Amino acid sequence: MRLIVAHNPNTAAAQTAARAETIATLEQQATQWVGKLDEQDTGKRYRGRKLSDGGVRAKFYRAVCEAHLTRIIQVDLKSEQFTYRIDDQALQQAQLMDGKLMLITNTQDLSPIDLVRRYKSLADIERGFRVLKSEIEIGPVYHRLPNRNQSACLNLLHRAHSVPGHAPAPARRRRKDLARKSTGPTTSHPASPHYPERDAA
Repeated sequence: MRLIVAHNPNTAAAQTAARAETIATLEQQATQWVGKLDEQDTGKRYRGRKLSDGGVRAKFYRAVCEAHLTRIIQVDLKSEQFTYRIDDQALQQAQLMDGKLMLITNTQDLSPIDLVRRYKSLADIERGFRVLKSEIEIGPVYHRLPNRNQSACLNLLHRAHSVPGHAPAPARRRRKDLARKSTGPTTSHPASPHYPERDAA
């Protein structure tokens, strides 16, 4: 087995800065809530519903979960008062992983650069499948003639690769092959009592 670690300093700096900004924003919000809670204890009133430690704790914990920072910002869910702490060790571990891609493989005949390229190309393929499953709604299509099937495949490939912005070279070549094969005119077919869905195709 081989462990490949790829590191991008620019990505690491961007991820570290984005995390620090999110933590600062959350802490600023927590400080505002704590200030209101303290002022309410002294008798000051605000317009709207009165804040409580339990309500502030629930709001803050929800915001931390949405930011995926529960390992770093640890909210005390059992305390009667709203309290939290920053886990410095978890923060340092997260910063160490910023900008890094770790791959485990048993392939011995490829260099680390080639392995990373293969992994990224696989990610592009998976992204295309996600587009097909989520962003393109495809209903049942019934065809009788071969050239209509090829035309439908051509249209499907065009839609699948036009959503991300551009089509990879293999897909472009495949579309050209289908275009050369689909040379006959598209003819309509009579309705069939056994396949009424064909009228909608």
